[in-house]
Amino acid sequence: MCNAILGEYVWFYFIALLALCDWSTSQLLYSISEEVNKGTVVGNIAKDLNLNVQELETRDLRIVSSYSKEYFGVNVQTGILFVNDRIDREEVCPNTIQCSLRIQAVLSNPMHVHRIEIGVLDVNDNSPEFLEKSCLLNFSESLSPGERYLLPVAIDADIGSNAVKTYKLSQNEHFSLDVQSGGEHGVSAELVLQKTLDREKQPVLKLILTAVDGGKPPRSGTLQIIINVIDANDNSPVFTKSLYKVRVPENAVKGTVIIKLNATDLDEGINGKIMYSLVKRGNIDPSSMFDLNSETGEITVRDTLDYENTPAYEVRVQAIDQGHSPRTTHAKLLIEIIDVNDNAPEISVTSLMTPVKEDAELGTIVALTTVTDKDGGNNGLTNCKVVGSVPFKLKSNYKNDFSLVVDGPLDREHTPFYNVTITATDEGSPPLSSIRIITVHVSDVNDNAPRFTEPVINIYVKENSQTGSNIYSINALDSDLDNNARLTYTLLDSYPRNIPVASLLNINSETGDIVSLQSFNYEETKTFQFKVQATDSGVPPLSSNVTVNVFILDENDNSPTILAPYSEHGSVNSENIPYSAEAGYFVAKIRAVDADSGYNALLSYHLSEPKGNSLFRIGTSTGEIRTKRRMSDNDLKTHPLVVLVSDNGEPSLSATVSIDVVVVENTADIQTQFRHVPIKEESFSDLNLYLLIAIVSVSVIFLLSLITLIAVKCHRTDGSFSRYSAPMITTHPDGSWSYSKSTQQYDVCFSSDTLKSDVVVFPAPFPPVDAELISINGGDTFTRTQTLPTKEKVCVPWFIVELVGGLRVQSYPWS
Repeated sequence: MCNAILGEYVWFYFIALLALCDWSTSQLLYSISEEVNKGTVVGNIAKDLNLNVQELETRDLRIVSSYSKEYFGVNVQTGILFVNDRIDREEVCPNTIQCSLRIQAVLSNPMHVHRIEIGVLDVNDNSPEFLEKSCLLNFSESLSPGERYLLPVAIDADIGSNAVKTYKLSQNEHFSLDVQSGGEHGVSAELVLQKTLDREKQPVLKLILTAVDGGKPPRSGTLQIIINVIDANDNSPVFTKSLYKVRVPENAVKGTVIIKLNATDLDEGINGKIMYSLVKRGNIDPSSMFDLNSETGEITVRDTLDYENTPAYEVRVQAIDQGHSPRTTHAKLLIEIIDVNDNAPEISVTSLMTPVKEDAELGTIVALTTVTDKDGGNNGLTNCKVVGSVPFKLKSNYKNDFSLVVDGPLDREHTPFYNVTITATDEGSPPLSSIRIITVHVSDVNDNAPRFTEPVINIYVKENSQTGSNIYSINALDSDLDNNARLTYTLLDSYPRNIPVASLLNINSETGDIVSLQSFNYEETKTFQFKVQATDSGVPPLSSNVTVNVFILDENDNSPTILAPYSEHGSVNSENIPYSAEAGYFVAKIRAVDADSGYNALLSYHLSEPKGNSLFRIGTSTGEIRTKRRMSDNDLKTHPLVVLVSDNGEPSLSATVSIDVVVVENTADIQTQFRHVPIKEESFSDLNLYLLIAIVSVSVIFLLSLITLIAVKCHRTDGSFSRYSAPMITTHPDGSWSYSKSTQQYDVCFSSDTLKSDVVVFPAPFPPVDAELISINGGDTFTRTQTLPTKEKVCVPWFIVELVGGLRVQSYPWS
């Protein structure tokens, strides 16, 4: 059912009735008042669209709109359209007479869209408002009755009869209110003067203007009207003097007050308020030199006064009141300028010979200067000099003409330019002075030889490096400029290994890049030395040399080599062991060497056996092959072994050797180290005897050495060790050992996880000299096997070692 409202919006009701009569239309028209409560029923969509109420929920009836708020909602059970949110017509349709909201009712299955237009009717919910709370009006006391003044209008956000309908004025004897209806343009009011005003009797009147709308009940808004009664201007200003005279020194600073004018007016208020101004006469504008305060009448200096240009000024001044019909008066002001010493000397450079060579002789002319002063007498006499400590001075030529000459040594590298300060002072009272700064540039001469950043240059080059590679860039510096600092680099003749250095290296003469002309071999050449010369392009040229040391760094380019009595892979080597051999039985010892150095020459031994039970093992660092266990009947009689010897380079290189280990039943068939000498059974007892004697002898020697070591240690404690030159080993708290011989001391670090290892012996000094690696078998024999870089640290197991020569020993864990 439609909420039809008769009267002013009867057309909404008419359109809604048409909608109810025509059930086939897809648009509904409703109307509703603004500010109604939430839930207020607008209409029944199902009834107006002739829809089945039972299908509304299944067809998902919903309201769709483009507004920021959901003003309307629908009950899918009944089809009633209701207000869902507060509707403010002034917010929805600002500044419009007719207001309507357009929404859509959407049904699914099948899809149907029905447009709904809802007219929003205005209610009187806004009071009239003035833009300002008060209004200030000025009325002259000379105005005649009947004068009108249009008053501000009030604004009402409502429309129609709810808008502003009339205005009312508070009771008074001087003014009345004329309200005029403007039709569509609203209502306006004019203030009408009914009685002549008298400022002296009542200077201010306060009225209240009230705007009333046509709502029921009506709303209103007020405006306070303040009326100032303005005095009539019937008197002219008068100066206290018709001629003013004043004297001002020409050095008066800007803002200095010269004189204060004074004029009076018999009127009051604005009619008696006087404003002062300067009067321009012809081409003379006094305001360019003087400022006049229009309110106080003070005249001040605006620009610099100059007695030499203008000794006096004649100025016309004017006084004008601020009445409705302004009245004016004039006076004359004579300003006399007093001459003072206000001109400082002026320094000008007539000729400047710059730059000056840094080897210029004393007395060389750099610039010509002239000093002038516009003042006369003593005020125009000047004295000129150079200020500060600079290698220049002024030389007088004639009266006020001077020459700036060199007065000391110049050095461009230390000071490339000088700011020479010249000061000139006159003899006035007080004296005035001026300053002139002359920039003198110093040009370069070739007085500095090139210098290298390092006294000796060390270059490290890997062996087998590619020919033509850049191994280093020499860089020298020259404090001079341009050609005097443009350097060329050359290699000086040097013959390492009787080979000219020019055949080994080449240097770029401009950039200093050193390029190799051949690939280096560490095993052939470990280091060589040459010199590089840097020469500038000055006249005459200067040069300097630097020594260059080239160190070749080893790379892993040599495979290990198997030493005799075994041959490398491809030859047949054999060893015999008895069937009764115990675990740990010594079978053979593989020895190998590597031509490389350092880690590249650090060798390790590995054993490759056929699949099955492993019978043999090999020391990774010693190369000793021993049995792991006793023989069994299931073991083979012949065991082909392949020993792989690998170095520690990147990538690692290796060599292999094959050994056939033959198990024999009879120990008489075993070949000893002297394979061609047969051993008889009788000799075994003698051999055992000799072995027993040797063991006892070694034990006795060990005990004697231990006693001697203790005695030496005690002897060292009482201060006599300095006279003893025998070697000794000292234990440290960290588990390391110190070896001392003569006045030298060496450190040895021992590990505890193995009984055999190698000792790395380092000669001093440290890099780039290499160290020798010595293998110790059983703690009593030495065999040279490898070389290592001196920067490495190695560990060996604990035993007593006698070292040869002044060598430093450190340790390395082999396994």
